[in-house]
Amino acid sequence: MKKKVLSTVLAFTMVVTALAGCGGSAGTGTTQTAGTQSAGTDSAQAEAPAAESAAPAENLTGIDAIIAEAETMTMEELAAKAIEESNGKTFYGVGNSSRGKSALPVFIEYLQTIDPSYSMEFEWQQPKNNKIFEQLTSDSLKSEGTFAMTLIQDGNQIQSKMVDTDILKTFVPKEWADANGTTADAYTGFLPLQTLNKVFMYNNTGSATYTNCWDFVYDGAHPLFMGVDSEIVGKNFLMMLTEDKYATWLKEAYDKLDDTKKAYFEPTIQAMQSDATDLGLSANGAYALAWIKLWVNNYNEQTDDGPICNTLVDASAKDQAGLLVYSKLRSVEESASVSVNNINVAAYTDGYTGIGGYGYCHYLFLTKNSPLPWTACAFIAYMTCTEQGFDAWGKDMGGYSSNPKVAEAIEATYHHSQGGGDEFPAKNDRGYEWWTTDGELVLEDPVYCSEVSFSVGSWIDVLDHYTPGE
Repeated sequence: MKKKVLSTVLAFTMVVTALAGCGGSAGTGTTQTAGTQSAGTDSAQAEAPAAESAAPAENLTGIDAIIAEAETMTMEELAAKAIEESNGKTFYGVGNSSRGKSALPVFIEYLQTIDPSYSMEFEWQQPKNNKIFEQLTSDSLKSEGTFAMTLIQDGNQIQSKMVDTDILKTFVPKEWADANGTTADAYTGFLPLQTLNKVFMYNNTGSATYTNCWDFVYDGAHPLFMGVDSEIVGKNFLMMLTEDKYATWLKEAYDKLDDTKKAYFEPTIQAMQSDATDLGLSANGAYALAWIKLWVNNYNEQTDDGPICNTLVDASAKDQAGLLVYSKLRSVEESASVSVNNINVAAYTDGYTGIGGYGYCHYLFLTKNSPLPWTACAFIAYMTCTEQGFDAWGKDMGGYSSNPKVAEAIEATYHHSQGGGDEFPAKNDRGYEWWTTDGELVLEDPVYCSEVSFSVGSWIDVLDHYTPGE
């Protein structure tokens, strides 16, 4: 039955690819970053997606006109507007991160340093099971919405369900743009609050070694992973592997395997050649599809990254591996059998080859019918342009502010690069710049994901999943 479904998917994809050839290349998302980069941190982080040219400012109305004006203002000027607009009112926010609830009272305290009489109540919602898109869509149908802004992840659905439909609006704070060597007018894409990374780790108390990203899909490997049905950004990671840059990384890692391992993978790679062609992928697309197929066929699905971390750092988990949020190591409680030193971060291992994990962003948007747009702009600017505003997320390694000045300040405060010192070297975060170069972190690109969601995404959907014990 699955082969029939796959045949249908591929047949339709061939038609889509052929049609795309008339007006552009299917599955080749344009990615752009802000202009000149400041030292230390790439400005746009997850290679923000291109957007249509903005209308001239004089032709804008409503929320668009407010955003255009707000993008010319300083933090202090936005704060004055926020105080005027929301004093005595209630601010409603919604997001994938509960820490928005932690950042709001700090923002209110900041506004009170300007006007001690200022007060604002707030509510922050964190919908479960990916319901945030339904909630925002429903709220967008009102003449005036409930939610002022959102902090949201999953670039694929943001692009297709929120931005293409004009439900969410990007605001680029002037001081964020200045720090990144660009302007609001020149910058194209979503506004990232931060990039988070999920990295390959393995228990080192046994005899298994993982020196190549293909080792995680080698015979008998069943790495722990939240799975594409548990967290959609995991599926975005797999789709991104088919983009030419990352498919090439997989091919280069494959070329460094010994002959025994190459012989194990070669039949799968050859079997993927026709699918890669049908899906319109690059010359190395078969290597990406082979890795994805073996990963989905073999990973041991878990419900959350916390339990994955708890398993891997226990001495009893000999030779087990996983792909999980790097920051989980911060909360490990050391004991006789549990230790951060029981795991290795694969990409930190001498001689390791290939992808070290993947990165995805938390993005910030105003809603198109925001009831408090000036306050939303000020809050977004506060989170992205000040250390205090980002502090709710700053204590974690593996979470990188998109503002290089804020990132520098956070590192000076929390010293993530020496988070474990000599005692726990796995916790010494090598930083965003290292992870996205030497660490070969795969970055989510919302445009690419949305372009290949039907073709590659549907191909992933019909792959068989591993069931422990079978």
